[in-house]
Order: sequence, then C-alpha cells, then structure tokens
Amino acid sequence: MTAAPEIKGWCPGALRPMLSGDGWVVRVRPYGGRLKSAQADGLASLCAAHGNGLIDLSNRANIQLRGVREQTHGQLLEGLRALGLLDDAVELESRRNIVVQPFWQAGDDTALITDDLAMLLAQDGLPTLSGKFGYAVDAGPVPVLSSTPADIRLERNSTGNLIVVAEGSDMGKIVSRSQAAREMIALALWFAANNGTHTRMGTLIADGKALPEGFDTLRQKSMCRQAPGLNDAGALVALAFGQMTSVALSGLAKHGDLRMTPWRMVLIEGASRMPVIDGIITTPDDPLLRVVACTGAPGCAQSLGDTRMLARQLAPHIQAPFHISGCAKGCAHPRAAALTVTATADGYDIIRNGTAADIPDRKGLTPDTLTKAI
Repeated sequence: MTAAPEIKGWCPGALRPMLSGDGWVVRVRPYGGRLKSAQADGLASLCAAHGNGLIDLSNRANIQLRGVREQTHGQLLEGLRALGLLDDAVELESRRNIVVQPFWQAGDDTALITDDLAMLLAQDGLPTLSGKFGYAVDAGPVPVLSSTPADIRLERNSTGNLIVVAEGSDMGKIVSRSQAAREMIALALWFAANNGTHTRMGTLIADGKALPEGFDTLRQKSMCRQAPGLNDAGALVALAFGQMTSVALSGLAKHGDLRMTPWRMVLIEGASRMPVIDGIITTPDDPLLRVVACTGAPGCAQSLGDTRMLARQLAPHIQAPFHISGCAKGCAHPRAAALTVTATADGYDIIRNGTAADIPDRKGLTPDTLTKAI
C-alpha cells in the first residue's frame, strides 16, 4: 500500500525555504508580478550560483529557485535584497500573495490597485491567515484569472464595474478604484472573524456561510485559455512544465522587462517578435502545452515516479489536456482533470475526470502499458 504523501500546509518563500529532493526550494514573489530586465538577469545569476540552475514558475505566478544549498542561502538572500526582491519578514512575505492579471497597461486600474493592495498588506495589525490564502487583481475588461487559485478577487462585471469577489461565490460587491484594495482587505478581515476551522475562502462559502451585505452583483464568467503568441502587451512565451534554466531566464531578460503569469508562461513587455531561446515554447501547437506535470522523482522526495520524461512520451499521443502527478497530492494541478496519471509504489494509475487522489480506473501500469491504455 502506498503511504499517504505529507501535506505541508504552507508554501515556501525566500526567507522560509522548503526542503525538496533536490535541495531547498526558494520562492520569490516579484512585486506586481513583474521583473525588470536587470532583476531577471540578476536572479538568473543567483540561481546559477546558489541553486542547481533550474527555475520553476508556479500556478500563482511566483518564481521558485531549485536546488539551493543551505550553506549559501544567506548569500542568496543578500543578492535578492540587492535586487529589490526580498520582503522584510516571513509574515509579510507570506501575506503578500497577489496574482496580477499580466496584460495591464501602465497607469490602469490593475497596476494601481495592485500597488494599493501591496501597501495595505504591509501594514501591522492584519490577522495571520494560511500561507496559501491569496488575492487576484484581475481588473481587465474580461477576467482572465478565473481558474487561478485565489481567495479574494477583484474583477469587472459585465457592465464594467469593479467588483470584489469571494472565491466560491457568483456574486461580488461593486467598489470604486480608490476603495478597491481596502474592500479586499475588509473581506479578508471578515473571513478571519468568521472562518472557524476553514483556512480557505472557497470552503467557507461552500459550507454555506453568507457573505456580508453588498455582495449582490453577478460576476462575469470567463474561461480564457492562453497560448504563446503576440498580443497588445508584448510576447507571451511558455515553459514546458513551468520550468526553465537560469540561462533561459537570462536570455528572456535581454528582450525586455518580464511579467510572470499563473499559466506557466512569461510575458515579455512590449516585444513585437517572438524570441528564439532554447527551452522556451513560442508556438501554440506544441504538444507539451497539453500536459501539466509536477517535478516528480528524483527532484521531489515525495514523488513515487518520474513524471516529466513520461509526459514527453505521452504528449504526442494525447490530444486533450492532461495531468501527470508524482503522488496523490496533485500539487501541480489540484483540481479534477479529464485525464490524470498518478505515480504509486506499484506503478502508474489512470484517473478519468478526477484528481490525483481519486479512485483510479486503471492501476499499476508501466510507462509502456500506459500509452496503450490511454
């Protein structure tokens, strides 16, 4: 029987790294979801000097340096501080958990409200919430972060009004631009006063808790699927499995300032041509864009099998999006997928229309029999 994977209940940071199978994982939260080109180039150098040269982009648009050595962690922090990428304390680092809609323009509502929210989250006296509790600032004409994990969202409704939305609810509260960030904090304070045993907004709402007065405006539904290509904000490029090398990050930095996205893609601000960089996906028909795969063995100590080599093997044969997980936690894609492959001590299981932890339709398959079974 496969032992249950350990659930940490918290996310790594720069000041509070997490030990994995390939060393410390150090998570960097770029301010506003953005790296200036000099910051990106400096971060690449720090990754090469103090890690194993691999960089992950998380589904909350954070950057994770892998393979960091404990004995040089302090030097890494000094480098991050010099680049302006380090918070003053663990509590602030954990609290500043903001995903930003990446297609904003300078001076628009998304950029201004993100700055306001970051300033409010830096103040003393806010309640301590789960390290996974987060915010999404998605103030473009149509929401694009609907599938991105967040507890409190700022969106627009169908008539163009800004609304604050609690995860799990179809209704929002109309707010002005100047009050948007304060209303998001007010909703977080309401959650802290009413959450009971719940650590996330979605489970509290699902449990039947009614929101405060004013949350009576229907939100706008949107399931935008992003793909590599040019757009009004620049060039959107993808990373296979959300991972790149420090060399690739340095190469991207030569093309301009960078915005991180929760889709494991990077937006190069203002770029009018797609870059040519080893390991970077620039075409929307690449088979690897159909698969989500966690680090897997040996990079993750809890993984029970290889994931990414298997993903490369399966991707050309599966036309729909699918998920490969190294254990039942399903960290890379916690939600249900049409097809999930989960590594176990006895081989690989297939789960259809479920999560990595759900009851499998087929069990104990090998990489070769998986291809035939799917």
